[in-house]
Amino acid sequence: MGSDIVGELAAALGCDDPAVVRIDRDHHRLTVPVGPSGDRFTVDVLGDPRTADRVAHLLPGGGLNVAANYCTAQGRSLARFLADHGCLVLGTTPREDALTPERIGPRCADWGLDGQLADLERVVTAACSVTGLPYELLGHSAGAALALTAAARLGGEGPRRVLVLDTTGPYDREREPELLARAEELHELLEQRLTAGEWTVDPGLKGLFARASTAPDAPSGLPRPVDGAAPFSNLGLLHYALTRTRDLPGPTNWIHHRGHSTGSYAFGAAPADDRFALAHSPLPVWQEAVARLGSGLQPTALLRDLAALWSDRAEPELLDWAAIRAEVVWLNAEFGRGDHDLGARLIDRGGAKVDYRVVPDYGHGDMVWSATAERDVWGLLLPLPRPGRRPGHR
Repeated sequence: MGSDIVGELAAALGCDDPAVVRIDRDHHRLTVPVGPSGDRFTVDVLGDPRTADRVAHLLPGGGLNVAANYCTAQGRSLARFLADHGCLVLGTTPREDALTPERIGPRCADWGLDGQLADLERVVTAACSVTGLPYELLGHSAGAALALTAAARLGGEGPRRVLVLDTTGPYDREREPELLARAEELHELLEQRLTAGEWTVDPGLKGLFARASTAPDAPSGLPRPVDGAAPFSNLGLLHYALTRTRDLPGPTNWIHHRGHSTGSYAFGAAPADDRFALAHSPLPVWQEAVARLGSGLQPTALLRDLAALWSDRAEPELLDWAAIRAEVVWLNAEFGRGDHDLGARLIDRGGAKVDYRVVPDYGHGDMVWSATAERDVWGLLLPLPRPGRRPGHR
């Protein structure tokens, strides 16, 4: 492995020197151009290549970037945790993070799983050629779906392991027909939106946090469910949206068993009397993560492809579960995406080793931002011998 791993990777990815920025002592960010369109994605490089025994490719959730998803924490971040445990960490942030309103257009219709896979394959190929190390794919939410897609479709030797944090595979037609029907309806809705030229979806997190920061006690405009006349305060709505995501309107909110974070919300006689708190992920960590976002937008094409996976209508064209040969560690959050293990069972039937677990009392974002995630979740991602739970075992 070369002594200047960042320079070698930049050259292999076609980055110019000004596109390499030092973030920290062993953390650099590369800006990778994509053809003549002016689009770009970024790659974070973190860790010591002299001591690394494997590469961990980090893939962020929809609307997130690597800095927010994996480099933000109350203490040691997940990216730093992996680097400290022998990984050269490469985190790929998709193109949509750099979008500006004037650059949203028809080309975004190609930014589904296939488009993201093309950019990831470029990074994986460069890393393999430069480092010669085996690699793993780690994804959270939509990033986990991309990691699984890549494991099924990338050529060559493929990843050694796939590490999945709180994502949804296909719903079981026999056990979960109502959820399957909702996923099918969502897929049709998103297809219609693409046809109508709605290229991106704004999940609203940036706006929620901005209003809660600048005017926390001001009325949000959304009525509280206990009385139709009094709206949430901006800070109250933010906490409710994080802890009771499923109860708010939004095309994909229903997929959470409860919400982005575990916490409490008790209604008072008036909005000012409401009491709320987050259980695992401190609000300042959430604030820092959201402050690090770029556009915060999600491509409609990506959401459509995810809905196709959930509804089981795209296999095997989009993701052939039985084609995954890597070892899979799949950790879902009890109150995030919940316990839906059909995807893990399909991988298992194809012959790959699967360790599937559900982390109790965690929400969707708690898997990466909880103050105790290192103890509760991340240790399970390390390649250490341990008894594994087979799919289907409760």
